Amino acid sequence: MSNPSPLILVLCTGNSCRSHLAEGLLRAASKGQFQVASAGSKPAGYVHPLAIQVMKEIGIDISAHHSKHLNEFLNQPVETVVTVCGNADQVCPTFPGQLNRHHWGFDDPAHATGSEEEKLAVFRRVRDEIRRVFEAYAAGRLDEAKR
Repeated sequence: MSNPSPLILVLCTGNSCRSHLAEGLLRAASKGQFQVASAGSKPAGYVHPLAIQVMKEIGIDISAHHSKHLNEFLNQPVETVVTVCGNADQVCPTFPGQLNRHHWGFDDPAHATGSEEEKLAVFRRVRDEIRRVFEAYAAGRLDEAKR
């Protein structure tokens, strides 16, 4: 019987933007080798519509994601925790079975101001920054798994 794939949990404060962008990108980049979930320390209760829109632009559908509290994962074997905002990094508990912890901070696109187009530009920039980091991380993990 094979071991279930490791769970990578991406955390931020509101679990409405950055952690969902990262979850969708990491799930796509890891080619099914990992379970990927996201949560927040103070969940906003929704996934930001512009986050859904900018992911759709690159062919990743996160419209079924929902905002959830990190406590939902306290009784699950979380192998790796990745925080994508400073506040979540400070309040992050240690999960059962946790082996790794990474902190990669990104701007919160939910705070973008201006026209819809200006806000979209911020969401796209943050999506692309997250994409670079998480695709590189997934590639490293996949290489490691081959050895």
